[in-house]
Amino acid sequence: MKQSFLFICVSFLFSFHTNAQKDYSQDLSSVDNIIEALYGVISGDKGVERDWNRFRNLFIPEAQLVPSSKNKEGNLGYRIMSPDGYINSSGHFLVENGFHEVEIHRVVEQYGSLLHLWSTYESYHQKSDKKPFARGINSIQMIKKEGQWKIVQIYWLGESEENVLPQKYLPE
Repeated sequence: MKQSFLFICVSFLFSFHTNAQKDYSQDLSSVDNIIEALYGVISGDKGVERDWNRFRNLFIPEAQLVPSSKNKEGNLGYRIMSPDGYINSSGHFLVENGFHEVEIHRVVEQYGSLLHLWSTYESYHQKSDKKPFARGINSIQMIKKEGQWKIVQIYWLGESEENVLPQKYLPE
């Protein structure tokens, strides 16, 4: 009797967990969908939690996120993070401050399963903000495997006074 009860409880919990899982496969079905999911999952108003499982699903297991910027001395630096490293270093900031990143232009180059995408972005604290507080370019590399796109790496650089966005990466 105890074993039957335990089996029923475990089965119920497994069933509940399985039914609670979200299906993110549509995010990986096209380049448009994966980019929409990428910007969508990191964006949200102040106090809004992000769906980090959806974020993780966009990447290959060995993926890298590489932000770069100048330090106080004016030297270019960078960090290399995994998707979980990004979540740990930036997740709280996004929720506490509000953050919306919007793609304003895209340049795509593809060769077979290899895709490189230059995605120009603007960043806002709230959707209602009229002016972005930052702009820059995400250099995104993807692979198509078994009919799904996955992100291999995102390397980004924000715009600065001495490093203005080139016209070819801006909307016409």
